[in-house]
Amino acid sequence: MRLATDKTEYVNDIADVIRLFVPGEAVELADAYTPADVVVRLTVSENEFIANASVKKDGEASSYVQTMPYRGGSELLKKRFAKRCIKIAAFRAMKAAFPNAAVPWGSLTGIRPTRMLRELIDTEGEANAIRIMTDEFDVLPQKMELASRIVSVQRPIIDSVTPRDFDVYVGIPFCRTRCLYCSFASDIRTKKTDMEAYLTALMRDISMGAAMVRELNMRPRAFYIGGGTPTILTVGELRELLCHITSEYDTKGKEFTVEAGRPDTITRDKLMVMRDVGVNRISVNPQTMCDRTLRLVGRDHTSEDIVRCYDMVREAGFECINTDVIAGLPNETAGNMRYTLERIAELDPECLTVHTLAIKRSSRLHEHMEEYSLPDIATVEAMTELGAQAAHELGMIPYYMYRQKYMTGNLENVGYAKPDGICVYNIDMMEDALSIMAHGAGSMTKRVFGEGGRIERVPNPKDVVTYISKLDTVNVQRRKLFFE
Repeated sequence: MRLATDKTEYVNDIADVIRLFVPGEAVELADAYTPADVVVRLTVSENEFIANASVKKDGEASSYVQTMPYRGGSELLKKRFAKRCIKIAAFRAMKAAFPNAAVPWGSLTGIRPTRMLRELIDTEGEANAIRIMTDEFDVLPQKMELASRIVSVQRPIIDSVTPRDFDVYVGIPFCRTRCLYCSFASDIRTKKTDMEAYLTALMRDISMGAAMVRELNMRPRAFYIGGGTPTILTVGELRELLCHITSEYDTKGKEFTVEAGRPDTITRDKLMVMRDVGVNRISVNPQTMCDRTLRLVGRDHTSEDIVRCYDMVREAGFECINTDVIAGLPNETAGNMRYTLERIAELDPECLTVHTLAIKRSSRLHEHMEEYSLPDIATVEAMTELGAQAAHELGMIPYYMYRQKYMTGNLENVGYAKPDGICVYNIDMMEDALSIMAHGAGSMTKRVFGEGGRIERVPNPKDVVTYISKLDTVNVQRRKLFFE
């Protein structure tokens, strides 16, 4: 679709709104020779913003004018209100042109609706915050209820953060196979993979980061080992890495998660190594319990392998297990989802994360869409509702939620947990509650400043070879982030 606007600094924001209604569509700026499909203009006066949006579809024109008062304040606040006004006008003009589109989160395009709600509650009060979310942002009541529940669960955990707290992330960007829907910067581990070089660099990365936080007198709150698939490492490699982490950081008594993920990479010996160094949370992620789907999406295990793996994890002494499922996988029905959840209920995990399939452009699924039959939006929504019901029956509550681009039906991913199984790291990370020291290729170090909602980041290169070569450069940037 072709877009014309006098506020080019908001092109990406307007494009995100457009794609809520036409997922995957390219949005390009119109030029003098081609008419625009969407036109958005903004007028700013001393005391108000006025956004005009119009959409042409099939020869018909739809338009909307949004007026918002400008209360004054910092330049950052002014830009925030200007963007809000533009997005609301664009959303409502698009909604008039595409009345049957599924937009349960209204004009919200960011990945953290709960963070926005919490900030609105803090500045506007709860009643007015809910009014803004529903009346201005057009969030549907059932999504408002979900967001409100999650914010209330998160509140004491976020309020417990002190200026000295931070979390630690360690990334292992390798897997056994690449799943059909995967868009992560992960490599397939083969006999040719130079894992020794990566782990040597990673442990040096960890040492530099740990030295920095000791200088700053910061205090680790939670540890998370993610991927990829961390348990792609051999027993010896895993032991060396985990022992290095515990020697550099104070992990004693802290939340310590390893996202084992793939049951075909988990062995009893690896579990014992994790348990012995103090890992107290582990993920075993089937995504589905339907063997046909597992084969279709490229996973080298069966549903029975998942059950055996769960039993092994329990026997190793782990009392907190998370499992992930995905709503909307190719060829699946609501009945398949119900079967998956029934099998998982038999395992009785402490946490259940219900993802909605996101068709990312870098995934094999996106490249070969015509080869697969995907469930429609109504079916996927029913699947997520089944997930919520199953979590409730397991005694779980929703405790974190995030959204992604290109999600089926513009839905969301929700993490559920039993009250004593909530993962603090997930809340900290998703809600930008505190700083994160991140190690490994593709990871993102983040500093959360105490004032004004300011957040700055230093990324590690995604490519493993580049990550290794630029380790010292990135560490200089990290030091600058925290010391200046």
